[in-house]
Amino acid sequence: MKDIKTLIKENESLLRTLYSDFEKAEERISRAVEEFISLYGEREYSVFSVSGRSEIAGNHTDHNRGEVLAASVSLDIIAVAAVTDDGKITVKSEGFSQNTVDLGCLCPVSGEEGTSAALIRGVCDGFEKNGRSIGGFCAYMTSSVLGGSGLSSSAAFEDMIGNIENHFFNDGKIDYIEISQISQYAENTHFGKPCGLMDQIACACGGFVHIDFADPAHPVCEKIEFNLAEHGYSLCVVNTGGSHADLTDDYASVPAEMKKVASFFGKEVLRELDKEDILSNIPALRNFAGDRAVLRALHFFDENERVKKAFEYLDADDIDGFLSVINASGVSSSMLLQNYFSPKASEEQGISLACAIAKSALGGSGACRVHGGGFAGTIQAFVPSDKLESFTEVMEKAFGEGSVTVLAVRPVGMTKIF
Repeated sequence: MKDIKTLIKENESLLRTLYSDFEKAEERISRAVEEFISLYGEREYSVFSVSGRSEIAGNHTDHNRGEVLAASVSLDIIAVAAVTDDGKITVKSEGFSQNTVDLGCLCPVSGEEGTSAALIRGVCDGFEKNGRSIGGFCAYMTSSVLGGSGLSSSAAFEDMIGNIENHFFNDGKIDYIEISQISQYAENTHFGKPCGLMDQIACACGGFVHIDFADPAHPVCEKIEFNLAEHGYSLCVVNTGGSHADLTDDYASVPAEMKKVASFFGKEVLRELDKEDILSNIPALRNFAGDRAVLRALHFFDENERVKKAFEYLDADDIDGFLSVINASGVSSSMLLQNYFSPKASEEQGISLACAIAKSALGGSGACRVHGGGFAGTIQAFVPSDKLESFTEVMEKAFGEGSVTVLAVRPVGMTKIF
C-alpha cells in the first residue's frame, strides 16, 4: 500500500474541499492512520469522513413529517478502517473504550441501549433488513464533532458505520438517504432514542439542504447554494456547558405530545392536519393532551412555514429575510416548543441565558436560537463578520474559553476520501 503522504497528496483536491486548513487535516489523518496501525497492525486500509450538521430551521418538525432546513458543517468524524474476516466489527474511537460487535447477533440486545455498540449493531441490522450486504471491519475513529454539541455526533457516527459498510461490501452504491434511514432505525430501535431523520440526512448530504418528510420513506431533499461569508456573516455555535445526559425523556416528550394531539383527530402525525384543526378545538385538546402539547403542535405548523420562508429567502439571496426567520424560530422554540431547558432541572437554563447574552452582543443584528434538540447544550448564532471578535469575547467570558466554535458549511457530507 502507498504511504500516507502519497495518498494524501493524490487526494489533495478533495481534502481541500472538505477542510479549510489542509495542513491540519493532513496531520490529523496521518495521526489517525498511525493509531490504526498501532491498534490493528499493518493492513490495507481506507479513510472515510462524515460531517456534523447544523439545523438551520425546523426545530423538532422531522418526527412529525414536517420540513427542515439544515447544513453539513466543517467538523467531522474521520475513520481509518480495514476489512476483516472474523464476522465482527471492532471500533476504537479516540477518547473512548473499544467496541466489538459480533455480526452473528443483530437483534437489539437488552442492556446495550444508549451505547455505541447498539448503534453499530443497529446499522448492520438495518442493512440486512434492507437486503444489503454486511461484513466485518476494524476501525479507528477521531471526531471533532463533540458529543452534546448539538452537531449530531451520534448521527455522524451512525452514518459513518453505514458509510464504511456501503463502500466495503456494497460497492458504494447505496445513496445517502437510505443510509440515513438505516441510521435512524439504529438509533430508534437499538439505541433507544426516538429521533427523527433530519440529523442523519444533514450529516450525509452536504451543503445546505431543504428536506420535506411528508413521505418518510421517500424524503424530498434539495440542496441550496448559499455562501454566508460572502454575505458578511459567520455561523457560530456556543456551548453553554450543559450535558445531554439523562435528557432522553425530554426529547421523547416532544414527538410523543405532538403525536398525541394528532391522535385526537385519528391521525398519526401533525403533518396530516393543519393549524386550523388545532385552533378550532382548543378546549377539547387541552383536556385530552394538555396545554404544553397544544403549544408544541402550534409550533410545528408555524415552524414548517418558517422553513419554507427560510428556503425562499436563501434562494432569493435575501440575508435579512433569512435572519428574521431564524430569530422567529428561536422565539417559537422557547415559548411554544419549550425546549430551552429541562423541566426536571429548571435552575439550569444555559440555552436561555446564552441567547439573552448573544442578543445583547449582536446589538440588534444577526440572529440566534437554540441549536439541535435543545434542553441543554448549545445555541446557534449568525454573527456579522465585523462583530465576530467582540461576540466571541463576550460569549467566552460568560461560558468559558473555547465555548464559541465558528463553522463553515461543508459541500460534501459523507464520503470515502481514499
